[in-house]
Amino acid sequence: MPAVQFRMLRCRTAGVQAVEAATRHAFTRHWHEQYGIGVIHQGAQKSLSGRGMVESVRGDTVTVNPGEVHDGMPLSDAGRSWRMLYFDPAVIQNAFSDMSEGASKDCEFVWPTKTDAEVASLFHRLYAAITEDGPDLLREELLLRLLAGVLRERDEPAALHATPMAIMRARQLIDDEPVAAVTLAELARQSGMSRFQVLRGFARATGFTPHAYLMQRRADLARRLIAQGTPLAEAAAGSGFADQSHMTRTFARKYGISPGAYAATVA
Repeated sequence: MPAVQFRMLRCRTAGVQAVEAATRHAFTRHWHEQYGIGVIHQGAQKSLSGRGMVESVRGDTVTVNPGEVHDGMPLSDAGRSWRMLYFDPAVIQNAFSDMSEGASKDCEFVWPTKTDAEVASLFHRLYAAITEDGPDLLREELLLRLLAGVLRERDEPAALHATPMAIMRARQLIDDEPVAAVTLAELARQSGMSRFQVLRGFARATGFTPHAYLMQRRADLARRLIAQGTPLAEAAAGSGFADQSHMTRTFARKYGISPGAYAATVA
């Protein structure tokens, strides 16, 4: 198996990205802006998730929620391969609103990994329907059936998910302008806390230090710019990186693929 091999396929449904991967790469902690659901095709891996460390083997369905901090490493030198579908949040939220008859749009994938042959079969059928020609009705039907197996409405007490308001203000400052230079002192002023309190509270709430979080947000922005056809040097400047090489290092650590290779797959 090559060290990293990614393939992105055109999707027949707006707001969905299809990815095939075969890799020995060990992904560091990161998150995605989208919901992700996929199936391990070969090999096995262990990964951090919102529910702790989990292991996934061939045939298992794996999921990730937007903003859920995770990583991933193979369980052997042979690596692993998988197929994934990444959904813009609006796609999942709209589907779940239908499923809950408009009662709620606050939903999450329940299991970071799940052994269920029926769910895996539904995923493979949806993947084929989304990446190949087929009727819209079939794609819509398969998506709702698949989501019924992996989604639920959040029912835990809100306090369990609450982020201190002061930290939310500091995080919002980065989210609003990821290209801007920001200092710990500025985040402290924004949140009304000391620099150390911000550093500690930010890491507890997000799983990242403020600087690491900023790099994640810049990588997200770079990915969107590259997907729109922006030249790599311009994408680096437009997403706040000091230069293209800095963007490349950060991008590859997060996505396991270089910006140039990513640009080629989405061209």
